[in-house]
Amino acid sequence: MLHAGLARLCDVTRMENRHRSRLLIADDHTLLAEACKSLLEPEFQVVGVVNNGRELLRRAEELKPDVVILDIAMPQLNGLDAGDQLRRSLPSCKLVFVTMNTEPDVAAEAFRRGASAYVVKSSTAGELVTAVRRALRSESYLSPSITKETVDFLLRQGTSFAEEKRLTPRQSEILQLLAEGMSMKEIANVLNLKPGTVAFHKYNLMQSIGVKSNAGLLRYAIKHHLIG
Repeated sequence: MLHAGLARLCDVTRMENRHRSRLLIADDHTLLAEACKSLLEPEFQVVGVVNNGRELLRRAEELKPDVVILDIAMPQLNGLDAGDQLRRSLPSCKLVFVTMNTEPDVAAEAFRRGASAYVVKSSTAGELVTAVRRALRSESYLSPSITKETVDFLLRQGTSFAEEKRLTPRQSEILQLLAEGMSMKEIANVLNLKPGTVAFHKYNLMQSIGVKSNAGLLRYAIKHHLIG
């Protein structure tokens, strides 16, 4: 009888999970990621937690979440560039950015990259739940601490980071990894490229943005929010 009761409970749990929206969380701050998971699990099914942008892409392809909750400043691949790739590979997946960054131009860029919501980490816990609910209804959400009128103006008038940077997606990836201190051999391993190919991209991106040193690359990466 106990065995039959446990089996029924497992069946109910599986049915509930099938009807709950699937969330994947990406944040390199483990405590924050786990706090988000605890906050969201009563209502949603959290199918995974990852701590860098590349692992996010791998796990999202495998798990097919309904919503991805992601930070902007993540190692190996920042949230904005990861969001770009997710929008192409999983077009129905909703993107909810949760970040410390309160700059309106960064929020505007997140929405250009396909965000459904932009939540500042200093917000109340309830804001994140609200943002996820709205995303699932194909609505947008922006933390009240960022002026919506300013973001709307930037969306209408501003130049996207991609246009401003004048870099290809591959160059942007390599720039971030260089700024994080990786050698060209390490970058080649991460991106499955030959070291000579990485060197070629590095030369071209330095020409494109007009810098002549690794220090210049680092300053540029910080300015354009490729690293924190």
